[in-house]
Amino acid sequence: MGVEVLTSSLPKDDGLTPTPPTVLPPPPVILGLQPSALVDHVARVDWSLLNEIPGERGGSQMVGIGELEHILSEVKTHIFPSLEDSSPVRTMAGGSVANTIRGLSVGFGITSGIIGACGDDEQGSLFVSNMRSSGVNLSRLRMMKGPTAQCVCLVDDVGNRTMRPCLSHAVRLQPNDLNRDDIRGSNWLVLRYAFHNLEVTRRAIKIAKEEGVSVSIDLASFEMVRNFRAPLRELLESGDVDLCFANEDEAKELLRGEPNADPEAALTYLGKHCQTAVVTLGPNGCLAKHGKEVVRVPAMGKGPLTDATGAGDLFAGGFLYGMVKGLSLEDCCRVGSCSGGAVIRSLGGEVRPKSWQWMYKEMQINGLSLPDICK
Repeated sequence: MGVEVLTSSLPKDDGLTPTPPTVLPPPPVILGLQPSALVDHVARVDWSLLNEIPGERGGSQMVGIGELEHILSEVKTHIFPSLEDSSPVRTMAGGSVANTIRGLSVGFGITSGIIGACGDDEQGSLFVSNMRSSGVNLSRLRMMKGPTAQCVCLVDDVGNRTMRPCLSHAVRLQPNDLNRDDIRGSNWLVLRYAFHNLEVTRRAIKIAKEEGVSVSIDLASFEMVRNFRAPLRELLESGDVDLCFANEDEAKELLRGEPNADPEAALTYLGKHCQTAVVTLGPNGCLAKHGKEVVRVPAMGKGPLTDATGAGDLFAGGFLYGMVKGLSLEDCCRVGSCSGGAVIRSLGGEVRPKSWQWMYKEMQINGLSLPDICK
């Protein structure tokens, strides 16, 4: 499989003019590992289409390319009108890690990069264009021959999203594709738990710990936790994960079958094995634990919910921004809440400019210092 690394062009040596030594830019502060680049197709649809699709509403279940194309063809006849979008479907670079990394770059001005692979197709070009225009470092993104992964995100009339990703035959980073130079020098490596990427995840964590890079992981979806809980718990109990994010449904699945499986119990479990743990509770805010410190923080800046896609991803971005800036545990949660609240105001996991402005205003109202890019 041919591989092209997406790096900036260097000056050509004409043999006459001495070539100055190449000065490489410093590594991004935060790196995200997304083995398969992903393009999201996001649409608001009526309930009848959601009732026709196999799998639980509100979750994420793999589909083949034929089923994904069928769902996209059906979207046109089940569209739920949106005053904000003239097009019935928004298409953008997607995936949990990409959403987090893009948000850190655009909204918080944190130098961020992504490690992974994209196909040499139209979807791969779209992913590259979207992430590059957002200021994300793509020097660790490999372009390979083959298709780019896609996901259809169906949003109902109250903003809840149902996701059907298609990763079959999509190009993907393999464990042997990773090297130390991909990770060395960064502060954080951001991961999303996925069983089909478990080996590359393990290798990335191993390199990160050897290089002194902190590791953050998101539990992905309640189906992923339910179906592949044993290897997940093994990963968490290794002690190599520094920061873990789980939503309420994922937290319950993590402890399913135990006498107490509520969010507080899940936080205790995660906090036992990770330096910092966060359980998000939707409109009820979040719980967080660092060492012996435990905080419960209410949701901030409540407003209209258009689409929940990316809410957890942008919460993680805001929280990580707080960690990089040395904020208190409570303020990390508060920034995460503002960031998560910004993305739910429009379709898809990409925050629009007016929503970033809303977030900065909320941060000011709540006494949180604004990112340097605002000054």
